[in-house]
Amino acid sequence: MAKKIKPLKYKPGSEKSPQKPDYILTFTVSDADEEAKDATLLPMLLHLCADRKRTTVKDWLRLGQIMLNGAVVTQFNLPVRAGDVIAINTSRQWQVFHNPRLKIVYEDDDIIVVEKGYGLLSMGNDRVSSGTAYSLLKDYVKRKDPRNKIFIVHRLDQHTSGLMMFAKTEQAKTAMQHNWNNMVIDRRYAAIVEGRPEETEGEVRSLLAENAEHVMYVTDDPAKGKLAVTRWRAVRSRNGYTLLEVSLDTGRKNQIRAHMAQMGHPIAGDRKYGAATSPIQRLALHAQTLRFVHPVTRRDMNFTSPLPASFGRLV
Repeated sequence: MAKKIKPLKYKPGSEKSPQKPDYILTFTVSDADEEAKDATLLPMLLHLCADRKRTTVKDWLRLGQIMLNGAVVTQFNLPVRAGDVIAINTSRQWQVFHNPRLKIVYEDDDIIVVEKGYGLLSMGNDRVSSGTAYSLLKDYVKRKDPRNKIFIVHRLDQHTSGLMMFAKTEQAKTAMQHNWNNMVIDRRYAAIVEGRPEETEGEVRSLLAENAEHVMYVTDDPAKGKLAVTRWRAVRSRNGYTLLEVSLDTGRKNQIRAHMAQMGHPIAGDRKYGAATSPIQRLALHAQTLRFVHPVTRRDMNFTSPLPASFGRLV
């Protein structure tokens, strides 16, 4: 008599299984290790993992489970030197983030620091919900573990490129947002403005408010506007444009753009705030330096992004 089979309570393949944790082996190659001298990666791996089968070690390398000095590698004959760090994820492939408009420059258990390309939204709006910096990073962390989350800490304008950070935990997000002015030590931008300011450096201090068209404007009414303070220093001028180093004492929406327009030197390419030209076919504003206190470890975190090549060619 055939055994009666109970009907499934779910469709095949839809059942959820617990996420297998990553099990990571980490080795630092030392001078004392005989294999460290003029060694290549595969012999070093076999030496360090002598208790594992040769085929297992080769599979780790082939499948992208080996990281050498923070980079995922699959090439067996890469040189290995004393001081190199080898990390092996024995559970699965390392999750590597690749996107032409968003680059991860630092990541730990609490935060991610990225370099955002111009034209990429920091987060979604009423019209766009996917393909933003937030959604790309959310998909990335959830590939590691579906329970993972990502949190917005601050934003960059869609057409501003450069450094910004996200939190990976509620604790990190709350610490940064509630103590932003104390936690952020330095935020500096590179801006190319039209014309040449009369002074070599200065400060713009005014109340900024937002109109119905979502444009920030200067007001004398404290009931409408919020204080915004921007400091700037001219770096060099050429061809009718000036490269400025700009730092923020406050973080109002479109603050730099509004203040440069207030100075009479709008940012090149910024038609919204009165620019007459767009020589590099983009807003010439780049978040170049981001320095802050780590929200959990309290370490000094200092990041610098190179000046975009198009900025250098213009000035």
